[in-house]
Amino acid sequence: MAADTSVEILQKVLENEILQTAKVVEEHLDAEMQKLDQMDEDELECLKQRRLEALKKSQQQKQEWLSKGHGEYREIPSERDFFQEVKESKNVVCHFYRDTTFRCQIMDKHLTVLAKKHVETKFLKLNAEKSPFLCERLRIKVLPTLALVKDGKTQDYIVGFTDLGNTDDFTTETLEWRLGCADIINYSGNLMDPPFQNQKKFGTTFTKLDKKTIRGKKYDSDSDDD
Repeated sequence: MAADTSVEILQKVLENEILQTAKVVEEHLDAEMQKLDQMDEDELECLKQRRLEALKKSQQQKQEWLSKGHGEYREIPSERDFFQEVKESKNVVCHFYRDTTFRCQIMDKHLTVLAKKHVETKFLKLNAEKSPFLCERLRIKVLPTLALVKDGKTQDYIVGFTDLGNTDDFTTETLEWRLGCADIINYSGNLMDPPFQNQKKFGTTFTKLDKKTIRGKKYDSDSDDD
């Protein structure tokens, strides 16, 4: 009986919160409608023009991004290309990878999706074995590593899957959230609510680190499968 009573109380609380939220939304809509009703034709035309200008500006910005290689996840062939790419765009995500590292392939899958969704950011990949100077300069020791570059400067890194719930099965939304935390994409979700906290199953450890030599440099692999 006590349990039934608690459930009923909880249901009533939730119903009340839903009603309050609906009331606030309704009041806001009513206020907006009233504001529109009070506008004369000149004011409405001015509002329309401002919205059209904003839309036009947004489309022009999108076309500019696309012309610079945004909107797709692509590989760049050399370190020299990296410097040119980050110089052209305000926000860049670069995946340092190795073909034989399984977790790099997992990262590829998610970045392909996000590149199409977040056109405001450039998404690249660069083979770590072909970029020893850059890996040394950026202190990249674990693969995969994402270098998050803003205004030509590396601001943050996502090293392995530690920030993504410690699991190979992390969702694209989880990676999107982490990139949002770095302010490298326009994230519309709640940064205080990591998606992986809501997952019923996620790994806790993946501690095996295999030493690999890349042109005289040692790197840690964040994958058990090489």
